[in-house]
Amino acid sequence: FVLLFSFSEIDAQRFRTVLMAFQASMGVLDGGVQVIHDDAALQGRDDLDLGDIDFIRPELAAQLRFLYSDLQSFVQERDLQQSVQLELTERGVVVRFADRILFDLGKADLKPEAIAILDQLAEVLREVPNPVRVEGHTDDLPINNERFASNWELSTARATTVIKQLVEEYGLDPRQFSAAGYGEYRPLVPNDSMENRALNRRVDIVLLRLDLGE
Repeated sequence: FVLLFSFSEIDAQRFRTVLMAFQASMGVLDGGVQVIHDDAALQGRDDLDLGDIDFIRPELAAQLRFLYSDLQSFVQERDLQQSVQLELTERGVVVRFADRILFDLGKADLKPEAIAILDQLAEVLREVPNPVRVEGHTDDLPINNERFASNWELSTARATTVIKQLVEEYGLDPRQFSAAGYGEYRPLVPNDSMENRALNRRVDIVLLRLDLGE
């Protein structure tokens, strides 16, 4: 009951997800089976240790860890490791796509293989109560074609295209989604080589912490 009152709306799906997260954080799943968390995938990374962030409520941190683990299993079972990268951060779980996976260079139309991947990812997102922000990023090379006057327009169009696919084709709740286009201004690495620019051209689907949608 305390959990129910911690949300602005009583949402059975959200309550069930957080309850599962609490069970996972205590090392117990349904049926009383003990869980041993394999944190090897997190070692050696710069990701924040959610358990050490004082301003994140414990149940929210536990839910993110549970969600991250669930997505890891999803990616491995479908052999998507070459197409999808996962990152656990204090704001949520980032599902990262290199732009070459989703789009041709300088374009915002989804490639056929991108649609196939999003079709699979929609199965997971349908069960997730978290707010979802789709973020488009480019490298620092200027663009000026008949459709996009700058990298702002390109990155925003790509984020919006992904959302439209998830909402219009798979029936996900549009109220759950938001789009952001950051152009070249939030690079992962310096834009000083072709390889680095390729890393910076990406689309991130961020499953935000539950309280960021309150």
